[in-house]
Amino acid sequence: MKSQVELGRKLFFDRRLAFNNTNSCAMCHIESQGLTTNQSATAIGMEGRSLSRNAPALYNVAYQTSLFHDGRESDLAQQAWAPLLSPLEMANPSIGHVVDKIRALEDYAGLFEAAFGGHQASMQTIGDALASYQRTLLSGNSRFDRWYYGKQQDALSPEEKHGFEVFMGKGSCATCHTVGEKSALFTDDNFYVTGIGYYNAIGAGPRVSKVELAPGEFIEMKHEDMKSFSAPRINDIGRFALTLDPKDRWAYKTPGLRNVELTYPYMHDGSLSTLEDVVAFYDKGGIEHDGERVLKPLGLTDKEKADLVAFLKSLTTPEDQAKHAGYR
Repeated sequence: MKSQVELGRKLFFDRRLAFNNTNSCAMCHIESQGLTTNQSATAIGMEGRSLSRNAPALYNVAYQTSLFHDGRESDLAQQAWAPLLSPLEMANPSIGHVVDKIRALEDYAGLFEAAFGGHQASMQTIGDALASYQRTLLSGNSRFDRWYYGKQQDALSPEEKHGFEVFMGKGSCATCHTVGEKSALFTDDNFYVTGIGYYNAIGAGPRVSKVELAPGEFIEMKHEDMKSFSAPRINDIGRFALTLDPKDRWAYKTPGLRNVELTYPYMHDGSLSTLEDVVAFYDKGGIEHDGERVLKPLGLTDKEKADLVAFLKSLTTPEDQAKHAGYR
């Protein structure tokens, strides 16, 4: 229902949902930044606290069977409560505190009742409203779609078409970022180990990070120089924390690739800044995990790498490109 979507959007952008009235959902999932946050590798929460993971983009979240990088939620309405109650994110002390706060706000008077058949704000209706809005965050009108599904042959350049061949073949990208006969979410909703989580856990991660000072303007900073103002990295064991299955240690969900050009930085921890970095990472076979290399090197040529990146940029929709252009 339109009224539920509008109410959900109001909640999504409302900073009063945070305990100290400063954070909203939209401050980590920024509309003009690919529904994520381009300036920081990991999300920033309550009072500037650093979270351990990159804010995932929300495009086509309505079709995802699991949510968060570790897949710990399966329902959008239920998922909404995790950031509201997380002490690192919006830091509310309880569900009841959030419900009572919203019920007391004058500008919400009658909105829940109108949207939900007389039912006032509650754990269920607040989650349902946020989920209704997030289900409208769709992406599927890219040049790739017009070429592959719409049979518009001139929608992609020869380089982009060759990049798609690499994506489906030698690059092995489609093994996890699946492409269907009638539609493509570019994710199989499964969980995999690439080595990045393990690498950081043992303290062998990169010693330098790229920091975006202005749209498109980066500098490199040594981690040693950032200690005085940056929180230490939290040991993130991935999906293992949920399943206790050893094979899930440092395993993370396959992200969708819609608008991937806009949703940098990449990987669960935002440790790769550009699509070129991501392609180079997989080309070399990821990183050894517990002494084993889980991914095999691809042996891509420079042209294959460049064309693969060009193809990935064809997954951007014009509407979202325009929004991002306003940010940049």
